[in-house]
Parts: sequence; C-alpha cells; structure tokens
Amino acid sequence: MRQLHKEQIETAMAALKEKTIDHVYFTACGGSQAVLMAGQYLFDKELTVPCHVYTANEFNYATPKGLSENSLVITCSHSGTTPETVEATKKAREFGAMTICLSNEEGSPLWEAAEYPVHYDWGKDVDASDLNKGILYGLLFNILLVLDGSKKWETCLNEFDKLNDLVIAEKSKFEITAKEWGKNQKRDKIIYTIGSGINYGEIYSTAACWFMEMQWINSNAIHSGEFFHGPFEITDYDVPFILVKSIGDTRFLDQRVEDFTKKFSNKLMVLDQADFDLESIDSVAKEYIAAVLSGVVIRQMVEAIAFERGHSLDVRRYMWQMKY
Repeated sequence: MRQLHKEQIETAMAALKEKTIDHVYFTACGGSQAVLMAGQYLFDKELTVPCHVYTANEFNYATPKGLSENSLVITCSHSGTTPETVEATKKAREFGAMTICLSNEEGSPLWEAAEYPVHYDWGKDVDASDLNKGILYGLLFNILLVLDGSKKWETCLNEFDKLNDLVIAEKSKFEITAKEWGKNQKRDKIIYTIGSGINYGEIYSTAACWFMEMQWINSNAIHSGEFFHGPFEITDYDVPFILVKSIGDTRFLDQRVEDFTKKFSNKLMVLDQADFDLESIDSVAKEYIAAVLSGVVIRQMVEAIAFERGHSLDVRRYMWQMKY
C-alpha cells in the first residue's frame, strides 16, 4: 500500500479512536456497493456492532433510524460523482456520523463531502494492494484494529502486502481456463452467478455490472443459501452458472449447490478458492485474499467473453448517454 493511502487511513483512524461507534453503515451504488458488501460480512463476523449495507438512494429516502453521531458511514464511488452516494455522505454528516469515503478521484464531490476521504489507484499496472479492494481491506483491517483490538488484523495487513504477487500468479494460472470459458459461453443469452458469504458482493457485481451493464447478458446473482428455495427450479442441461466456492465458513452452502447443479447442467463453471495457491498466507487472511483473487479471475473470464462476442466492456446504451 502506498504511503499516501496509509496516511489517509491513519488520519481517519486517529479520529475513530475518539468516537464511540454503535452502528456501521456501508452505502454506495452498483459495483461500488458490491465492493463494500465484503465489509458487512467481515464486520458481522468479527464485531458485535450492528452493520448494514444500503444502496445510496434508499439510505437517502428511507434513512435508518439508527443513524446518529455514534455511527460510522463508509461510502464509495469510483468517479466521486455518483449523485446518490454524494447525497448519502452529506446526509450522514447532517446526522453527525463519522464519514469515510473511498474514491479514485481526489477533489471530487464525494471527496469534498466526506470528512475522511481515502484514495485508491486504478489501472492495469497498479499494484493490487492499491486498487479499490486492496484499499478497502486495508481500511477494514485498520478499523478492526481500533474497534476489536486483535493483533490478527496486523497480520492481515501484512499478508495483503503479498497480494500483487498472488494476483500475477493466479492470472497466469487461470488464463487458458478463462479464454476457453469465454469461447464456450459467448452465445449464451443468460448466465447466472452463485456464491455466499464474503463472495456474495463479487457474484452480485458480476451479474449486475459485468454481464447486465457491460455485456447486455441477462443475469441474476443467487445466494447459495437461497438456491434451493426457488432458483434451482430453472436448472437444466443448457443453463449456464458461475459458482464461486468459498474456502470460508460458508463453503458447505456452495458445495451443496455444486453437488446438485452438476447433475443437471452441462454449463456449471466452479471457481473453487481451494485451487488458489495460498500456502504462503497466514490462515487468518486466506479467506479475504481468496475473495479478491476470485474477482481477478472473474474479470479475466468477462474480458474473454467480451472479446469473443465483439462487445467492448466500455459500451453503454443508456448509462452516461442521457439524463435518467
């Protein structure tokens, strides 16, 4: 992590130490909201402080009654210009809550709205620990150091320094698999994504952003725990699925989905986090690093299918093309 990012997080943590926090809210839109979902999973698992994720406009129009000067509100927008997220940050400050934002754009409206803005880098050549997910986890582990106090969060911070080398290794290992998947699935009109726990945000953004927004492929994110409560009825030999199989506490949920679906579908793609090379990583950090690596491999798959379909990930019909 770059020194700039460390200093910005340290400034926020100095303020957090002076606060009494009784609720944490994550709020954003689209892919940014999906990224923040990992924060709710982590905090729910490790803290007794209540924590929720809100899409920004629901936070604005149906503001939670628990929002107060004892709340911590974390927002995110890549451009820093998402109107709903900017407004949510301003609303949180009106209630006296402590506000931290993540953004790639310094000086943006979101940057100015939050008390403690934290920058993340972007681009193909950027160290993975300085991208949005790397910075998010750095922030989360630092918050846990303040609110929980366990030394294991220092271990997690140190382990994330290895992230870039792991990303490079896994991208190389899965390159052929991703390209083959793109060729095989290029004509599919719908692709479902399935996952659980800390990976749910990733499979949500895969469905809503990568497939629906950027490829105009119909999709739906299905929680592994909900698969057998309705969605499994659409399983058939020609129905494609992507399942992210966790190495964390919810692996049983994902395994159950795999055991059923592979009996009836010829298009089940299982991304098993147990296949990642995490031998060098301390056990307390493996689940979190695996979640980031899943996103890396999924991006390879999406880039492959976009190439095969001749459909750039940058093309939009409505987004940014008109007022809506």
